[in-house]
Amino acid sequence: MRVGLPFIAVLISGEGATAWYNYPSFEVWKFFNLFLFIGVLVYILRRPIGESLNARRESIRRDLLRAQEERNAALAKLEEVNARLAKLGAEVAAIREQARNEAAEERERIMRSTAEEIRKLREQAQREIEASTKAARLELRRFAAEQSVELAEQILRQNMRPEDDARLFSRYTQELEGHQR
Repeated sequence: MRVGLPFIAVLISGEGATAWYNYPSFEVWKFFNLFLFIGVLVYILRRPIGESLNARRESIRRDLLRAQEERNAALAKLEEVNARLAKLGAEVAAIREQARNEAAEERERIMRSTAEEIRKLREQAQREIEASTKAARLELRRFAAEQSVELAEQILRQNMRPEDDARLFSRYTQELEGHQR
């Protein structure tokens, strides 16, 4: 439906069946109620909504500050980790060098210890050889003396006559008498 100039003229002049403020689709009192309700609602809720919005704004600001601090801390930690990673190669090289030095020192200590043990074992073996040699010589002398005595007894028994036995006995008794005096 087209609203034209005659409709506006009717509204202004008041001619016609209904007044402009009571037009069925344009009831002013509905708009007045709506504006009044919104005004009262704004007046009543202005302070709580403002406070809640301020509190929400402050909460968001605190969260943003905390997030910024956490970001800065994370960046500092990242820089520290990157610095440690940069130094890691040098630390690994230093640890390897230290391990090589310790291994060389340990090898040298083991070699000295082994040389000392070898020297002690040689000395001990030398002492045992000398002791065995002395014991063998003593045993050989004892054996030679026993063999000499046995051989002398055999020779004397074969070559000894009864008169030689009597002569030796008398000489032995004279020597004993000479010693007693």
